[in-house]
Parts: sequence; C-alpha cells; structure tokens
Amino acid sequence: MDYYTILLILVSLLWVILHYSKLISTSTKLTSTNNSRLPPGPKPLPILGNLPHLGKSPHRYLANVAKTYGPLISLKFGSITTIVVSSSVVAKEMFQKHDLALSSRQVSAAVRANGHEKCSVAWLPVCSKWRALRKISALQLFSSQRLDASQALRQEKVCQLMEYVKECCDAKNAIDVGGVAFTTSLNLLSNTFFSFDLASYSSSDSGEFKELVWKIMEEIGKPNLVDCFPILRFLSVFSVNNKLMGYGNKLNELFEDIIQKRLKSSGVGAKNDVLDTLLKHIQESDQTELDLSDIKHLLMDFFTAGTDTTSSSLEWAMTELLHSPEKMSKAQAELEQVLGKKRVVGESDIPKLLYLQAIVKETLRMHPPTVFLLPRKANNDVELYGYVVPKDAQIFVNLWAISRDPNHWESPDLFSPERFLDREIDMKGQDFGLIPFGAGRRICPGDALAFRMLNLMLGSLLHGFNWKVGDGIKPEDLDMNDKFGITIQKAISLRAIPITK
Repeated sequence: MDYYTILLILVSLLWVILHYSKLISTSTKLTSTNNSRLPPGPKPLPILGNLPHLGKSPHRYLANVAKTYGPLISLKFGSITTIVVSSSVVAKEMFQKHDLALSSRQVSAAVRANGHEKCSVAWLPVCSKWRALRKISALQLFSSQRLDASQALRQEKVCQLMEYVKECCDAKNAIDVGGVAFTTSLNLLSNTFFSFDLASYSSSDSGEFKELVWKIMEEIGKPNLVDCFPILRFLSVFSVNNKLMGYGNKLNELFEDIIQKRLKSSGVGAKNDVLDTLLKHIQESDQTELDLSDIKHLLMDFFTAGTDTTSSSLEWAMTELLHSPEKMSKAQAELEQVLGKKRVVGESDIPKLLYLQAIVKETLRMHPPTVFLLPRKANNDVELYGYVVPKDAQIFVNLWAISRDPNHWESPDLFSPERFLDREIDMKGQDFGLIPFGAGRRICPGDALAFRMLNLMLGSLLHGFNWKVGDGIKPEDLDMNDKFGITIQKAISLRAIPITK
C-alpha cells in the first residue's frame, strides 16, 4: 500500500474512534452551520467531504460546480469548511469590503515543514513583520524607480537569451521554451539579488533548479489529509513528503551559502545589490524585526514565485501563438512597424506595442500564473454575497474560473488578444475579472516586474525569429493540457524551432 492509502486508513480509524465521543458537539456544530447561511455546494461524503471529487484538475472541477451552485460555493475538505470564489462580482466584494477580515493565510503542513510560514511575506498573517517585509519588497525591490534603474540588466539577460536562440537557430535545434525562459528569469533574479548568474543555457543547472521549484509548487498545491483534519495535526511529521522537505532545505542551503560567502568575502556594501541592501538593513537598524533567517525565506518566496510563474506564462503565450499562427503574424507585423527590422526590443518600446501587451494579458487571463490565489482564512464570521463565511473557514479564489466566466468575458475559452485592444485593464487588482497577481493588500509585489519581463522576452523572441512547432507536430495538434500545482504548467513542455527571418 502507498503512503496515502495507509494515511487514509489511519484517518478513517481515528475518525471512527473519535466519532462517538464528539457526536453531541458535532451535531451542535452542524446545526449552527446550517443556520449560518453557508453558501450552497455539493453534498459532502462522510469523513472525507468533497476531497474525492477534486480529481487531478481541482480548478476545473470547482469551476463546473460553480455553474450549478453559483459564484460562491462551500465544500468540505475533510473537516475544514472551504469557500470558493468563482466570479469577478464576488471577488470585488471580497477584496473591497472584507480584505482585512479575510487576509490571514490557511497554512499547509507542507509550508510549515521548515518553518517557512513564520518568515514568509507570502504566508505570514498581516502583522508588523509582514508589513516590514512588504515595505522592503515595495521600496527596495519592485518600486518604479528601482525597476527603471535595472532596465539595463534585464536588457542584458534578454540579449543573452537571444544569443542562445540564434545558436539553436543556426543548428536548426528545437528549444524548450519554458526552460530557456526559466533560465532567463532565474539569472535576472540572481543578478538582481546576488550580482551573478545561477545557471547557463548550456548546462543542466537551470533545469535542475526548475524541477526543484516545480516540485515545491506541486507538493504545496496538493491537498494534504492532515491539513483537512486539524485534529490529526500531530501526524504532520509523517504526512509531509520527505522529498518535499529535501526540496525546501536544498533551497535554504543554497541561499545560506550565498549569504555566508558575502559576509565573509567582499563584505556588505561592495556589490550594492539587493542582498547588500537587505544585509545593511539588518546591520544598521537596532530595532529591526528581521534577521538572516528572514532573508533566506524572503529569497525563497521570490525565487520560487518569480521564476516559475514568469517562465510558465511565456511558454503558454508561445503555445497559444503557435496554435494560432495568424495571431503570431499580427504581433510580428506590429513589432516590425514600430521597431523596424534591425532594432532590438527595449522596455521603452513596450507602451507602443499594444497588440503585444494584449497577447500577454490574454495569456494571463486564460492561464493565470496561480490558478488559485494562496488560500486565505477568515479571522471572524464575514457576510459575503448574501452568505456567511464562518470564522476559520479557508477561502480559495479560483482565478481560472473568474478568467473564463462567460458573464464577464465573451467567448472565454477562445484565445483572442483583440478583446484587450478596446478595453483598458491595468491588472493592478482593480478590474476583478482579471487579477492574475491577486488584489488587495496581499497582491503580488512583483507584478510590475513580471509584466515587464513577459513583454520584453516575448517581444524579443517574436521580433528576432520566425517560429514553428518542434518534433514534427502540426500547430493544430499542439497539446493544450495543463497540470495542477500552485502554478498551472503545460502538461507537455513546448518545443519550438526558431527560423531566421
């Protein structure tokens, strides 16, 4: 028997033992729940609730459930009441009226495994430490001034990408689009933080790092039985996959080594990069709540979120364009008209490339970087959309369902960048039909960098080369399936062949 089967049997036995001793209190809770105007939803099974229904694509299952029960639904994941938001109307009410009350995190055993939730800007509750980390992120990493000042670095990394693509073009080799995008994003971040590359296009380093990041995202995204039965929290040491512990520890060890080398060799201040900024912040502030451990976890946040999501989004964009060659031709015509045949794409060109921006927005709509926003937890009872979200319920915002809501989007399953040419959407969390980076106080702090990088990389690839699908696959036969984790990746990696224009 595999691990999950054994754990399921154990859960079932313990549940039966505890059932009779808790019968009265359970009955009382159920009566209270029924009177609390919970949102509607499918009937849960005994013990496991709706968990067995989720399947391999929970985002699709929950989107289908919303078609039957409405845009705000309730389910049971084991003993945990789970509320799912599936429309822009409900999302708007949630983020504009109840953002603070619903701002805490439902932290999984996987995240707790190495204490990440105590130091992570993504997982901490709204508190003084969280505010300090958000302030550092906003001012030191992702402010407009900082991003403008680092344009040359992004241009350099994209030029290196283009040099590698040219080598593949000359050799008539297919490219793993997601893989090269990941390497570019990884080296951009590593240079921004550490002033050196963490990988190269010709080595296996980036592929191993990409696999490491995906495994972490995949495992964190999986339902864990211990998370669904808090009474069994003492079993979490057994329930968290040892491999997952290894993945997180490996990243921590990497960052620890880099930090220690910086402290021992060049010293703080010599590089004037983000790591120097963070270390100086700790050394110069007597009252700072942050320490070296916080820096490691902050790095883990940004290197997992900033590499996998960007590379996956670029891979989806190229997949959709290869699947619809007329859209690619239209984008290339715009690039040639605006830039000419010889110029490289720069960030200053992006505001003039309206169709390119529309492609990126449409990609983020159809393939949001995180299919569910990181789960939230209700701090108290909250009335939402005419129903009650009870205290301690976990809340999922199904971006996949919101982005494909036919009440908000015409032909939502059709890839059509043109829909963004006549409507102004900035994706900063104010148009709730398209919130790929979230909204409210917990919006992703790196959204502006991600949008710049996606436009710059995609524009460069399209302007520099023509493209065809690799491995002898016809455009209409491209695999468009996804695989589920915290992020949604292509089930089969895209391989494309660059062709000289």
